[in-house]
Amino acid sequence: MSTHALELSHVGKRYKNVAALNDVSLTVTQGEFFGFLGPNGAGKSTTINLICGIARMETGTIRVFGHDVVAEYREARRHIGLSPQEFNVDIFEKVTNILDFTAGYFGLRAPLRKSRIEALLTQFDLTAHAHKEFHALSGGLKRRVLLARALVHDPALLILDEPTAGVDVELRRELWRYLRELNAAGKTILLTSHYLEEVEMLCERVAIIAGGRVVQEGTISALLADGRKLEEWYLELTTQAHVA
Repeated sequence: MSTHALELSHVGKRYKNVAALNDVSLTVTQGEFFGFLGPNGAGKSTTINLICGIARMETGTIRVFGHDVVAEYREARRHIGLSPQEFNVDIFEKVTNILDFTAGYFGLRAPLRKSRIEALLTQFDLTAHAHKEFHALSGGLKRRVLLARALVHDPALLILDEPTAGVDVELRRELWRYLRELNAAGKTILLTSHYLEEVEMLCERVAIIAGGRVVQEGTISALLADGRKLEEWYLELTTQAHVA
């Protein structure tokens, strides 16, 4: 495998006359916990959609562990687990069935599906809720189900789009613990979040996108070296990009 879990090179995407992404390049190293930040409409969701094959780029290339997401889309997608911001599941389906369907989609045979699902239910403290319908779960439990679903085929790259949105402080910290454990076990994680303190605590490096362009990329430690918080950097850079 490539030492780069994710490589975007000069990626461009337009919707009608609007440039959603303009010459975006960045890399995420294998095993890294990487923050991808930006205001609403900056291009974060478009970038995720291009990585996952939900949308098609117009210029540039994207590779996931060396696999081109267009030319080698099957291999690329096998390496990706996506936990979206929205609850895009059948809300009347039971937790075990949600996980089983996704595992089957990725080609896991029945015995492996069963063992994998049981392990994830245990890992995310979902065993007692395994046979409940999704709509009956609390917000925090729903987030755990989406994480488990993203991990059911054991992807090398985990993409988290606002994974703690709408959960209380206690549950947010519990989810942070899960994410740290996943990263320590070797998962590469790409995180988008509007909770900048969350990014400061979890991520090693960040890229800030505004107006479809990456306006800053670097380590958290370097950005905070002058004593400013990530929020100050974020507001300065995104405001400058908006004015420009």
